[in-house]
Amino acid sequence: MNMDIITIKDLSVLCRIGVPDQERANPQRLLITIEMAGDFSRAAQSDEIDHTINYYDVSQRITQLCAKESFKLIERLADEISRILLDEFRAEQATVEVKKFILSNARHVSFRLTRTQLT
Repeated sequence: MNMDIITIKDLSVLCRIGVPDQERANPQRLLITIEMAGDFSRAAQSDEIDHTINYYDVSQRITQLCAKESFKLIERLADEISRILLDEFRAEQATVEVKKFILSNARHVSFRLTRTQLT
């Protein structure tokens, strides 16, 4: 079986996120990297978008999630995104990394997870 990967690197979103209520009061900029794995050989042969995962639709869905919901932890946000990729977009495997710019003495804090479709 083929295992191909579609990557969206550093999708910029605004999200209300943080443990203290004060931190969630205003949306923060996050960068989200998404890897969606599956067998996309049919799309490679047919050149038809219906045979792959539409990365534009994924980017819009993740942007909408971040705009509408509030999260305390980047771990929770990453898990929610992975569920969307597996359930709604039918990725066989999803890897999500969320970067948050909260520490003044660090480039960013990040959390990365990988989840696989249950068969």
